[in-house]
Amino acid sequence: MPETPLGVLDLVPVPAGATASDALRNSLDLARRAEQVGYSRYWFAEHHLNPGVAGTSPAVLLALTAAVTDTIRLGSGAVQLGHRTALNTVEEFGLIDALHPGRLDLGVGRSGGGPSGRPAEPPPTATPVVDGRAPNGLVIPPRFSFENLLGSPRIALQLRLLKLPGAESQDYAEQIDDLLALLAGSYRSPEGLEAHAVPGEGADVQVWILGSSGGTSAEVAGARGLRFAANYHVSPATVLEAVDGYRARFKPSETLDRPYVSVSADVVVAEDEDRARELAAGYGPWVRSIRTAEGAIAFPTPEQARALPWTDEDQALVQDRLDTQFTGTPAQVADRLEQLQEATGADELLITTITHDHADRVRSYTLLADEWRRRGHLPEAP
Repeated sequence: MPETPLGVLDLVPVPAGATASDALRNSLDLARRAEQVGYSRYWFAEHHLNPGVAGTSPAVLLALTAAVTDTIRLGSGAVQLGHRTALNTVEEFGLIDALHPGRLDLGVGRSGGGPSGRPAEPPPTATPVVDGRAPNGLVIPPRFSFENLLGSPRIALQLRLLKLPGAESQDYAEQIDDLLALLAGSYRSPEGLEAHAVPGEGADVQVWILGSSGGTSAEVAGARGLRFAANYHVSPATVLEAVDGYRARFKPSETLDRPYVSVSADVVVAEDEDRARELAAGYGPWVRSIRTAEGAIAFPTPEQARALPWTDEDQALVQDRLDTQFTGTPAQVADRLEQLQEATGADELLITTITHDHADRVRSYTLLADEWRRRGHLPEAP
């Protein structure tokens, strides 16, 4: 395998017994450590109304992190259009770029409640999945249905509080076109009026589209020649159709002459397998809290996780995520990441790790980077 950069995807998780302030300080420290051991990107996700997740504003987090790091690229994974306008987003990233030029990745996603666009047709080169596995053995679990989650009163409240007026009527492709035009300085309204974002216009940012399937997001990213990030850690069942759909629709652009893909994975690494599984014990209850629309709980200690009530229904609710979390020694996890890279053809991998104790989380990322470098996937550390 050629060099395959590793990035970090951070939700700013709040450990049980800690505060949002603790979580933010942990993230800033982790970003510094990730830069030191050779991670190429550090991205923040956007989540709202989750007691156990403090990452509500990627742009604010990026500004804070840019002030305490020097070289690592910083990005959003992702800004949710529908919660912010294209102009808001360009201005926010333009402000950060004005002081930290050339380091920002503007990752954009679709927020719930907007138009879904027409259903995606399977690409002609769709990767076959047989008995729940890709040709190289990567686990591709059955699809998880988000219908109950999207229909919950709590999610409806979140959408009511977050969704911009009229957001449901604007096509996602139009939103992306507005964003690109504002960055390029070529925006014109339907009436022919110009708009110039200052700062923002001409900002040196990489634009990424994040998507969980081969539908609207993959199509928009491919048709505009943008970079694409697929989510194995959120929707492992559809990761292959997402990357296949993007590549099938890709058209070269001024910034990109070939498809470029990052794929995410949930990872916990420790010196031995038993320790890694112990550190990951809270993952099942944490995923359950999200999928029941309870809102992400504060990440429990292993002891707290084992004491929580657990049913067969709970197990079935999260089984796809448990089956696709990479947990073990550095060598074991690196083997599975190589398998993921091979199955998806990813140019980069984006790692998300959550443990209760911050030191264990830092150690997981460090052990993985050391093993990845030993295999020749990362350049020598400075």
